[in-house]
Amino acid sequence: MNCETARLLMETDDPALAEHLATCPSCVIRTEGRYYEAPPGLERKIRRSLREESSGALPWRWIAIAASVLLAASLMFNVALLTPHEELLAVNVLSAHLRSLEGTHLLDVPSSDQHTVKPWFNGKLDFSPAVKDVEGFPLLGGRLEYFDGRPAAALIYGRRKHVINVFTWPSATRTPESGQARNGYNMRSWWSDGMAYWAVSDLNDSELGQFTTAYRGNQAQ
Repeated sequence: MNCETARLLMETDDPALAEHLATCPSCVIRTEGRYYEAPPGLERKIRRSLREESSGALPWRWIAIAASVLLAASLMFNVALLTPHEELLAVNVLSAHLRSLEGTHLLDVPSSDQHTVKPWFNGKLDFSPAVKDVEGFPLLGGRLEYFDGRPAAALIYGRRKHVINVFTWPSATRTPESGQARNGYNMRSWWSDGMAYWAVSDLNDSELGQFTTAYRGNQAQ
């Protein structure tokens, strides 16, 4: 199925449509991307410019330029902030977090001791994940995951009855920091020293921010 066929089926419950929307990066952005409202008064400015053009109050060329600028601003404020690759990666990261909560595979190595969790990854990954103690967010253990075409580490932390998954793997692409909310879950991503990081939890955004700040501020153990 392609995007054109999917659009024709938007009013149906066709299962093929659901599969397409879940896997097509272009359609995922349209349905789950982060959007911002256009600035207040933008529509009013565009309409006023068009009225002035029709009355001959301003030269047509200047009206055309102004309308183009306003249209560009409108489009800029209504596009998703993530690239198609980042958007698809965010969907996969959230799916991995949900699978870990719904099944019985939250932990491959259950331990609150970083000196037990970190060595467990030896021989299973081609990198050493930054397993850290974070005050107020006890370490619960770790497990293996797979993202961006390669094995990744999942480090699991707790906060009261909430679970935080920290996914990390080597990445040559330096992506900007981002924060987003999806389906009731908050997500933070960043890049540091050649490593990609994603933290996901149903914690409120403020507490997840506290966690990521503390995690990033600690020295790797």
